[in-house]
Amino acid sequence: MNDDHDSSLPEGFDLRALSAFVDGELPPVEHAAIEAQLPQQPQAVARVAAWRAQKAALRALCGAPQRNEHNERSGSVGQSAADEPAFIVVRRPTPWWQRVGLAACWLAAGAGLALALGPLAPRLTGGAWNGLGGSQPPSFAERADVAYAVYTPERRHPVEVAANEEEHLISWLSKRLNRPLSVPSLQEYGYSLVGGRLLPGEAGPAAQFMYENSSGARLTLYITGISRDETAFRLFRDGNRRTFYWVSDRMGYALSGPIAEGKLRSIAIDVCSALGGKPEDWQ
Repeated sequence: MNDDHDSSLPEGFDLRALSAFVDGELPPVEHAAIEAQLPQQPQAVARVAAWRAQKAALRALCGAPQRNEHNERSGSVGQSAADEPAFIVVRRPTPWWQRVGLAACWLAAGAGLALALGPLAPRLTGGAWNGLGGSQPPSFAERADVAYAVYTPERRHPVEVAANEEEHLISWLSKRLNRPLSVPSLQEYGYSLVGGRLLPGEAGPAAQFMYENSSGARLTLYITGISRDETAFRLFRDGNRRTFYWVSDRMGYALSGPIAEGKLRSIAIDVCSALGGKPEDWQ
């Protein structure tokens, strides 16, 4: 060490004196004086700790026995020598090919576990599952979410046909979707029908029914034909919006809203049942 003073240390501390303090080479009076000042000097405390770690590392590398710092009169700063690490373990680096092999084994094990548990996931998570690895929901669920985001903020024109023309609304949308439709009641949950509209779907027309409660919060039910037939019930999230979607008899259904997950799921179960589905198959 060539400099007698380091600008990173507080005024009054000398590098050589501090180094001698760490090595236990100071007379008792000078040692006690530095020890008394250290607790008020965080930079000096950090320097002392770094030097002691270097000494411990060198001893470990050279196989030298560890010495008790109290026997060197080095004292302690905020902790006893017994609290400090006695040595630093230096390990031989693992060859890169071993690390790559181990990572591949863990990846294969994880994929196998995911495939094994995948079919059970909807039951284990109460339906809140987007598929293996968080896969994207089907197109109709994403379209339902977008339609909710686009039309529910509308105050004057949220629907094409209002609820006071419910009979005409159902007849019109049933004809366009080429399937008899019905509008389930959500009065039990405090939501009244606002009306509905016709929307473009992935492979044909889609219908959107909108509901609203007394505080102005809205839910939408999206219905469209799909090419596959399966029993499915999933949860799709986008920001504060949640969409429970399911497939039944080659029709895709999606109930969207910003309400709590548990409540929206309960409503979705009732809607599915009211529309002729079998929610007991995926509960």
